[in-house]
Amino acid sequence: MSSTSLSSVKDPILSDFRNFLYLVWEHLGLPEPTEEQYEIAHYLQHGPLKKMIMAFRGVGKSWIYGAFVCWRGLTNPDWKMMVVSASKAMADSLSSFVKRLIDEMPLLNHLRPRNGQKDSMVMFDFGPARTSKDPSVKSVGITGQITGSRADEIIADDIETTNNSVTHEARERLLELIKEFSAVIKPESGRITYLGTPQSEQSIYNELPGRGYEIWVCPARIPEDPAKYGGRLAPFVQAKIDAGVPAGTPISKRFGELVLADKIGEYGRSGFALQFMLDTSLSDADKFPLRLRDLIVTSLDRRMGPVKTAWCNDPEKIIQDIPNVGLVGDRYYRPLWNSPELAEYTGCVMAIDPSGRGKDETAYAIVKVLHGTLFLVASGGFRDGYSEGTLKSLAALAKLHSVNHIRVEANFGDGMFTQLLKPVLTKIYPCTVEEEKSTGQKEKRIADVLEPLIQSHRLVVDTAVIKADAEADRDYQLFYQFTRLTRDRGALPHDDRLDALAMAVSYWVEHMAQDTDTSAEEHYEKLRDDYFRAFAEQFTGPREDYDTWMSV
Repeated sequence: MSSTSLSSVKDPILSDFRNFLYLVWEHLGLPEPTEEQYEIAHYLQHGPLKKMIMAFRGVGKSWIYGAFVCWRGLTNPDWKMMVVSASKAMADSLSSFVKRLIDEMPLLNHLRPRNGQKDSMVMFDFGPARTSKDPSVKSVGITGQITGSRADEIIADDIETTNNSVTHEARERLLELIKEFSAVIKPESGRITYLGTPQSEQSIYNELPGRGYEIWVCPARIPEDPAKYGGRLAPFVQAKIDAGVPAGTPISKRFGELVLADKIGEYGRSGFALQFMLDTSLSDADKFPLRLRDLIVTSLDRRMGPVKTAWCNDPEKIIQDIPNVGLVGDRYYRPLWNSPELAEYTGCVMAIDPSGRGKDETAYAIVKVLHGTLFLVASGGFRDGYSEGTLKSLAALAKLHSVNHIRVEANFGDGMFTQLLKPVLTKIYPCTVEEEKSTGQKEKRIADVLEPLIQSHRLVVDTAVIKADAEADRDYQLFYQFTRLTRDRGALPHDDRLDALAMAVSYWVEHMAQDTDTSAEEHYEKLRDDYFRAFAEQFTGPREDYDTWMSV
């Protein structure tokens, strides 16, 4: 089909969106649409009134939808459509794409707005449309003014992003916002279609079936366990499975084995499972060994910590006012009880996981110890590798927290980072520095160090650390890495902050053999002894032989 003359292809174009999609791809100079793109096009046209197309990242969902908007105008110029995206800029970009197609494709030129009709990049009419207060096409961000217009069809294109869905609170807000669609759509005949890729295991898209939506899922490979998808796999994918196509076989010709292997390296296995395999199931949640609920979260003093603290998971102790990036049902909890007595920390270590310039961070963690309990007082990272600014910032942090010892992961640059750091420390804060060479699979090593400590509730985290961590991009956040770690190789796209925490914790492992109750009792015994000494010396005066005198 090479001609773009409406007279020669009128019926096929109007009756089947896939034919029109072919012409758009030809106009854009693209290869013929792939099998999965044709399948998406067919479902867009023939799917139920309320549906969700969940397809792997990079499949071209938005471009297909842009062509679909044009096709709707071609088949029915009076059709009213609303384009909703995560941000106004994203929605406007799609609207702009539609206008360009109308301007550039002769087949669509008659849809250009006429004099007196609405004609902007964010709101316009199809030329043949009858007079109406509502535009033919309107673009809006999910947090913008959705109500106020009526539409025959709403397409919510990638409304869930890493930025607006990383916490429980953010996802709840999104779920509230999409309720507004029902106030816009025309009753009975109105259509609502979601196109997107899940951004977390608790994706808001998981809630759509409960609101009457049919889910159509197209992963990048034939899944190992099709049952995980609950019967929602696209029919053409299920047909491949029924025909005996082996698990792991790429679905798309454009995304072959080498490309997908590269994506695993880029996104990590958990990220690949989400954004390419579209697996949001939590039936195997036990594979995540670290949970926020096992931490003790409280505000900490830089110099002194509570002599004793008690963990709990009482619902009344849930912390609501700090960002929570945990899995479904996971929460931060305040301690059941902190002893009123404080004591100076008995040690402080800083662990540094260096990186070169690039996507990884030079990450650090500062952990203090008191009576067999560890206290995370600082965590973060720098993106500029081993620059002078990074080195000075690390030295300043060591000074601020009175660090006794610094551990540097030596695998990077064969110890070069340590040699660069030492002279900076000499000027700002002289401190003992040692290198640690890591061996074995990283993910297993981190889990083996942290899991016993966390599950025994021996790590206390400063509230300020969590708040500061939430300001980083999602994949770089310590507590996102913490909750998504598995023992699978390459589980995370970035694990620098978590690795630094594990290094700091491993330094104090020998102290973990110390029973916290025994340590606290020894502390109280010393306080009592000091009190009685002071009391006795009021009558006897200072005595160097106090211990001997008291034993007589």
